[in-house]
Parts: sequence; structure tokens; C-alpha cells
Amino acid sequence: MENFLKPTPLGRKFFTPTVIGLTIIAAIGLIVVFIRLILGLGAVTNLSNQYPWGIWIGIDVAAGVALAAGGFTTAALGHIMHREEYHVVVRPALLTAMLGYTFVALSVALDLGRYYYIWHPLIMWNGNSVLFEVGMCVMIYLFVLYIEFHPIVTERFIGRVNLPGFLSALNKPLDKLLRLLDRTLNKVMFIFIIAGVVLSCLHQSSLGTLMVIAGPKMHPLWQTPILPLLFLLSAISVGFPMVIFESLITSKAFGLKPEMKILSNLGSMIAPMLGIYLSFKIGDMVIRKTFVYLNEINTVSVLFAIEVVIGIIVPLRIFLSPKLTKTPLGLFIGSLLVIFGVLLNRINNFIVAYTPPYQFQSYFPSIGEIAVTLGFIALEVLLFRAFVMIFPIVSTPQYVSPQTKFSVRGA
Repeated sequence: MENFLKPTPLGRKFFTPTVIGLTIIAAIGLIVVFIRLILGLGAVTNLSNQYPWGIWIGIDVAAGVALAAGGFTTAALGHIMHREEYHVVVRPALLTAMLGYTFVALSVALDLGRYYYIWHPLIMWNGNSVLFEVGMCVMIYLFVLYIEFHPIVTERFIGRVNLPGFLSALNKPLDKLLRLLDRTLNKVMFIFIIAGVVLSCLHQSSLGTLMVIAGPKMHPLWQTPILPLLFLLSAISVGFPMVIFESLITSKAFGLKPEMKILSNLGSMIAPMLGIYLSFKIGDMVIRKTFVYLNEINTVSVLFAIEVVIGIIVPLRIFLSPKLTKTPLGLFIGSLLVIFGVLLNRINNFIVAYTPPYQFQSYFPSIGEIAVTLGFIALEVLLFRAFVMIFPIVSTPQYVSPQTKFSVRGA
């Protein structure tokens, strides 16, 4: 008997005690979203004229965009570089990116005072605005992600469209439509894959540009002209850790054996990227001599030290160890620390380092803001679970006898 990996829907029981808990958290978040849409931002947030954004931007948008970077890094590795052995992690990474960017778009709309005007950038262009570039890239990339997900949908439903009752009349037309889309889009899919990688690099760096123009409102430990480069390098560095983290969690949740060979190979690629990111970050600090701000122990210096030491240096040491990268626990801890470091970096840049002039009081997120952020995270996890149970996303071993394999090849 020989086995090979093939994406298949995971037929499991959806509701578990953990899923029920996540459902409750998601429901609470959605209730707060409804209150915000009806009564406005002031009813559920601690935002003000001095602090026009909070964790909905710092975490849900800035960190969400960075942590969804596994989509374009694995696409570049599997499709553009033609590393076929990594295709087993491309689909889960694509799903994570698609869900991540969907909730990024929802978070942006939620944070707008007039959320129903979020479509305005499509027709009201402002080429001098950094936010315009970010918004357009995110919207286009989200469209690209849904296009890239299309082959998974057609693979699942071509020849299997079976609507009940009076809707059965649509079975054949829908099947023909799916086959037409499959034939058409597959011929140009490489264009969308390349576009996705390019667009990701553009808006990942542009989020850093957004904070550059904040000028003296940002603390010097983070305010730097190379902030766009640091944002891009950190996003690239966290791409594979997110893939490893998601793969290990999925394997544990569904009782699957993790593909340690592939994950270990991915782990070996993380150290060089973290090293480059750390070199630019420390080099910039030395050149600008901002290390003097670390002499004083306060909230800013402590958070910066945690971001660099716990979020970069410690996982860098883990991923430099061949022994640790061959164990699920080593890969999990190393990946979790990189994710934590990038998450803290975005929080530091957008919230901690930002101090508006003439502030009357400091910002701390309200219970409503926290509830929405946790609710969106829980909802993403629930949707990921539902998608991998419906669509062929996660690769599982398929056992084939030598005779069957020979006959298939002969055919």
C-alpha cells in the first residue's frame, strides 16, 4: 500500500465544547456590532478626536493584514517558485488569508463613522493619499483571493450540484456555469497569483507609510523613514509561522497527523527572514541612536524590548535549531512567538507609540471594542472550521494499492 496527500473535506462533528464557547464569543461580538451600527461609534467605543482609531484598526486591520500574509508567501513558494511539495499548505493558507482580509474589510467599515460610504474610494480617487493606496490594494487583493479560491469550489461541486425541490431546475445550469468558470479562470490563474503577491507587498508596506506621516505624534523607537520596509519584512517573516501554527492547530482539532517534514522545511526558512528583519530593526535604531530611549524603564521601552526579544530573538534562536524545528512543540512555540511579536509590533505602532498633541486623556479600549475584536477572531475560527469540513482544503493521506496505481498510470 502506498499513500499520497490529497485535499479532502473533513467529515467531522462541527460542534464541540470549544466550538460552542467560540460561538458564544462570536454572538456577543455581533450584538455589539449591531449596537454600533444603530447607535454609532460613541455608544460602544472609547474613541475621540484625539484618538480616532483604537484596537479595531491596530489589531483587526493592521495586525490582521500582517497575519494573513501566509496567503501570498505560500503562493509565491508553491506556484511562482514551483515548489510542488508545498502545495499541501497552500489551500489552508489561502483560506486563512481570504477570511482574514474579509474581516479586515469589515473592520475598516465598522471603524468608519459613516460605514455606508466605504465604497467611495472606488469612484473618488485621491492619488496623494496613503489610505487610498492601501484601500484599493486591499479591495483588489480580496477580490483576487476569492478568484484563487474558485478552483476549490468547482472541485467540490462540479458534478455534485443537487439542489432540492423546485430549485432542482437550477442544477444543470449551475453545473455548466461551474465548468465554464473552471475552464476559463484556470487558464489565467497565474495572472491572479502574481497580482496577489504584488498587491500584498504594496499594501503591507503602505501601512507602515501611514504611520510615517504621523511624524512627531509617534514615539521615536518606532517612528522611522524605513517603517514601510519594516512592515513588509515583518509580514513576510510571519507568513510561514502562521501557516505552521494553523496547520498544527488544525491537525490537533481534527485528529490528523501533522506533515512534519513539510512544516520542518518551512521552519528552516523562517530564521533567515527573521534575521533580516532583526538586522534592519536594530540597524535603524543604532543609526538614529534611538536606543537612548531604552535607558529609561517605562511602558514604551518595556513593550519595545518585549517585541524585539520575545517576538524576534527568542523564536530566531528556536528556528536556528535543527532539533527544535523537527518537533511539533518547537515549531508551535517558535511560530506562536513570531505571531505574538508581529501582533505586538502593530499594537505598538498604531496605539502605544501614537501620542496626539493636546491630548486630554489616554486611550484604553472599551468592553465593546474588545468584544468585537474577540468576536471577529472567534467567527474567523468558526468559518475556517466550516470551510475545511465542506471544501477540499486540508490534505489527508489517500491509500492506493500498487495494482491500482499501475492501472491508473497505464490508463
